[in-house]
Amino acid sequence: MVDVRQLLEYSEEVRNRYFVCLTGLSWKDFTENREASFNSMRNIFVHTLGAIDHWLDRLQNENLRSKKKYDEYKSFDDVRTYMKSVEERAHNYLNSLTKSALNKKYAMKDDEGKTHRFTAEDILIHMFEEEAHHRGELIALLWQMGVEPPSMGWKGL
Repeated sequence: MVDVRQLLEYSEEVRNRYFVCLTGLSWKDFTENREASFNSMRNIFVHTLGAIDHWLDRLQNENLRSKKKYDEYKSFDDVRTYMKSVEERAHNYLNSLTKSALNKKYAMKDDEGKTHRFTAEDILIHMFEEEAHHRGELIALLWQMGVEPPSMGWKGL
């Protein structure tokens, strides 16, 4: 069975490969509205970081996530800085995570106001899935531009 920490480490490795690929584009191509979920590749990439940041806030009862709007990321360095800060937060949380903390339950309301209970592990798996979903979008957008996306196979598969 795969430990959720291993899954998130793998996702970070792939995220960094994609970031290197994306920095090979011009800033104009990276920020162009492509009519995708969050319009541009920059926005999609920053959204995935924001989702991780959001869930880390929920898991740790904090309010540290970035409040910057997509257009406030003016360069690849701005995006890289945010990515590294999110990754550092994730490392700190995951390194402190005990078995009991992984099973801790969190109550959350859905859009209709119904309360559901999830474990920290459930939320971490959701973080992984959210990023994988949007990475698929980036793959399609890169292919449309004639750019071969980086490999993302688990353990080199």
